[in-house]
Amino acid sequence: MRFFKKLLIILIIVFVIIQFFRPEKNISAQTSRNDITTIHPMPGEVKAIMSKACFDCHSNNTRYPWYAEVQPVAWWLADHVEEGKGGLNFSEFAAYSPRKQYRKLEEAEELVKEKEMPLASYTWIHNDARLSDDERRVIADWFVSVREKMKSEYPADSLKRLRR
Repeated sequence: MRFFKKLLIILIIVFVIIQFFRPEKNISAQTSRNDITTIHPMPGEVKAIMSKACFDCHSNNTRYPWYAEVQPVAWWLADHVEEGKGGLNFSEFAAYSPRKQYRKLEEAEELVKEKEMPLASYTWIHNDARLSDDERRVIADWFVSVREKMKSEYPADSLKRLRR
């Protein structure tokens, strides 16, 4: 019994100490000059859907819930956001090459249509991020329309990776 009491005390002390080590938050004061909207105007409906379901992990602005103040949850969230932005960052989208933009929009469309995005682990806690079939269609159609616009602006071979 004494062992468990000591272990509990040690765990509480460690828990309190780790509260002082916080990751940097993913919050930007202004819209990036490389934001996707600087090159591809985003209709209000699309922006509203993507704001609630995509931008927390795929932009330079995350809305943090209250539990993001508790360690080790904050570390896990910071890692999750970093990983999401590493795959696709709508705040830095204009800095991508046209080929990468095209490919990322293709991937995003597929992931949204196949209900792989937003992640189930995210929507489990963020009920508002659950997308209806209509919302999925709206953003997937917008991804397609942006790619169609790109096809008219760039040579086809500059957007698609050549297969060997």
